[in-house]
Amino acid sequence: MRIVVTVKFVPDLQSQRSFTDGTVTRTADDGTMNELDENAVEAALQLKESLPEGEAEVYAITVGGPDAVAAVRKALQLGVDHAVHVCDEAIAGSDVFGTARVLAAAVRQIEKDGPVGLVITGMAALDGLTSMLPTALAAQLDIAQLTLASTLAVADGVATIERHLPDAHETVTAKLPALVSVTDEANKPRYPNFKLIMAARSKPVTTLSLADIGVDRAQVGAMASRTTVIEASPQPPRENRLKVTDTGDGGTHLAQFLIERGLA
Repeated sequence: MRIVVTVKFVPDLQSQRSFTDGTVTRTADDGTMNELDENAVEAALQLKESLPEGEAEVYAITVGGPDAVAAVRKALQLGVDHAVHVCDEAIAGSDVFGTARVLAAAVRQIEKDGPVGLVITGMAALDGLTSMLPTALAAQLDIAQLTLASTLAVADGVATIERHLPDAHETVTAKLPALVSVTDEANKPRYPNFKLIMAARSKPVTTLSLADIGVDRAQVGAMASRTTVIEASPQPPRENRLKVTDTGDGGTHLAQFLIERGLA
């Protein structure tokens, strides 16, 4: 079974952000794999390890500029078998629908070598937090979707998840092929070991253009986006901050601060 996991190259949330033409300025210096995608990679690897040796292989796919290759390199370090990077300047500025179109075409490209049984994504990308990509991608692939999974199991051609909601716990199933998005409750991502880190350096990354996967450039990018950024500005500096030096009574000062503002 082929398992595809999507990973995104996102800016470091702790770094100072800036904007260029309404989009976040991205550089290789402060970028990293989306933290929530590590749970998706872990879910894919655990599923592979639960099957007899040789019965499953894991592909990691990312979409983005040249720097985005770091995301699939990280996935290789964690243990995925293959890495695919869709890189084309026409993709820049794509919204979630354009990105889903590109990812779906990349999945179909992988399917030329054999069927893909499962697509696994994280619950959200920390740079946008829309959580729309899993649904949009499932729609593009025309397969069932199981979202916000806290657990994932596959048996007899059926995927089963548990979903923890504020007022209920659900168990949901779908026949393969299917798409599953996992939450950060699903697992604890592993750390890459030295052997995998060294092996990842020499593992090939398949780089594809839009032409390679049969996507019309007019269907992606800023011009095809269904959303438009009207204005973007830096975060204003904090004002009227109160600094208290703790001399043993810091807790008292904090409690008084909350009481005075009706927060306690």
